This record gives sequence, C-alpha cells and structure tokens, in this order.
Amino acid sequence: MEQTTEVLRYAAFTTTPDGGNPAGVVLDATRLDEGRMQAIAADVGYAETVFVTEPAVDGDPRRNRVQYFSPIAEVPFCGHATIALAVALSRRDGAGTFIFDTPVGPVAIETAGQSSAVTASFTSVEPRVAEFPDGVLTTLLGLLGVDRDDLNPTYPPMIAFAGNWHPILVFAERKTFDSFVFEPNPMRTLMDAQNWAGTVTTLYEMGPGEFDSRNLFPVGTITEDPATGSAAASFGGYLRLLSLVEPPSRVVVHQGSHVGRPSVLTVDIPPTGGIIVSGEAVEIS
Repeated sequence: MEQTTEVLRYAAFTTTPDGGNPAGVVLDATRLDEGRMQAIAADVGYAETVFVTEPAVDGDPRRNRVQYFSPIAEVPFCGHATIALAVALSRRDGAGTFIFDTPVGPVAIETAGQSSAVTASFTSVEPRVAEFPDGVLTTLLGLLGVDRDDLNPTYPPMIAFAGNWHPILVFAERKTFDSFVFEPNPMRTLMDAQNWAGTVTTLYEMGPGEFDSRNLFPVGTITEDPATGSAAASFGGYLRLLSLVEPPSRVVVHQGSHVGRPSVLTVDIPPTGGIIVSGEAVEIS
C-alpha cells in the first residue's frame, strides 16, 4: 500500500493566504522518484512544488537537497517555492541560515522572525545576461501584439539568468503593459523552443526603484505567475550588468495584481555576487 505524501501549501511574497504565489512544499521526499514527484506537482496544480529529496546533506541539519516541479516538468530553480520552503523549515526548525542544494547550484537562504511572520531572503547564483537570438524578439513581441516602439528605451530587451533564463521586456506606457494579451499555447511553444524554463518577464517602471511586473507562465490552467523570485533575481542581475543601477541598491517589484494575487518582492543588488530576493510566506489552510 502506497504511503501518503504530506504536501504543505504556502503563499509566497505576501502576508495573506489569498495573495502571493502558491507553492506546494514536501518536507520529506526521500522515498519519491522523479515520476512520483512530477505526479504530485501535477495534482497540486500550483506553478511549482518543491521537494526535499535529501535532508541534512553531509550531516548538516540546515542543508537540504531540493528539486522543483511544475505541473508539466522539472524546473531548475523556483524562487517563490524556495521562500515557501525556507519559511516552512523555519517554523519547524527555527529561523536562521539554510542552504538548499538545487539543480543550478547551492542557494543560501536567511530567515528571520517568529513562526507567524517569517521573512526569507535567498541569494541567487551569479547572474548573466544575453542577447535574443535572431528573430526571437520579433516573434515574442508579435505574440504580445506589440512592437519595439512600445518598450522603454532605457531598458533594452535582453535575456537574463539568475537560476532560470527570463526574457526581460520593460514597457514604456502603463496602458500597453496593462492591456497586452497573448495566446498561451504559442507562447509555451516559443518558451520550450528557447529553453526558457522560467517566465517571460514584462515590467513597467512605476517610479525610481519601483516596478510592476507581469510574468507569463503558460502551464496547465495558469497563464501568468503571481510572484516569481527567479525573475526578480534575474531582473536585479540585468540592472547591475547593464549599469542601470548603482549598487548596492534596492528595487521593489510588485506582481500578481493582474491575476488577483498581489505580491511584493524586494530585490537587493550588491556590487558583486548573487542577487538577494526577500519576501514573506504564509501557510494556506
């Protein structure tokens, strides 16, 4: 008889269960193979579920090996599920430092606060940026029904990495940012062809150091992600690598209002090294 796996449900980058980005959290996946983890993630139906596949790596009780699955595939890294797992572990083991050994490398997480209000911060892997391959930007803009003139000239369209590759598009006008629509299936086809495991990240500059973001993530019944930690980290890396901020600096990213789950992600950009993304998470009863 198959043993039932306990799945916790958390909303990350929010202080209320009806905001933020929901993530499944499995604190003990030591007996699960990848097929079973994939099936659980599909059953949960959230953008991602995180699994602790090896607790206490090398005997360190605060170091865990983890894997992330969307409803359709394994994902190399997931920021909001990382925040959710760190808060869940803090409630069980106490706040402090954790290390998650992820498919993209070790990620350090700091947590602070009491069990009812824990804030978690992860430091990404070293960020990178790249140009769009020939024709891909034109295809992407076409899927959104916009053109290059609709983008903010201060922020050149690029692909940025801090755990996953994310196309970065910053719109010039609020109306265009709010109103663009897209068909999920062609967008998913393009994302798979380009190996964009994360989201297509679109933003609008609300004011100095403050952005609104829509992150396109067509998977299952989901079309847009309410809060995307890896995208926030990638955007922070993009800003530093293109000299669009003077580090150390902080950027606040608002996300999720377009899908009814408002979220806030705080992005700290140091002069060197990984980008730090912070937020709270609460259990969904």
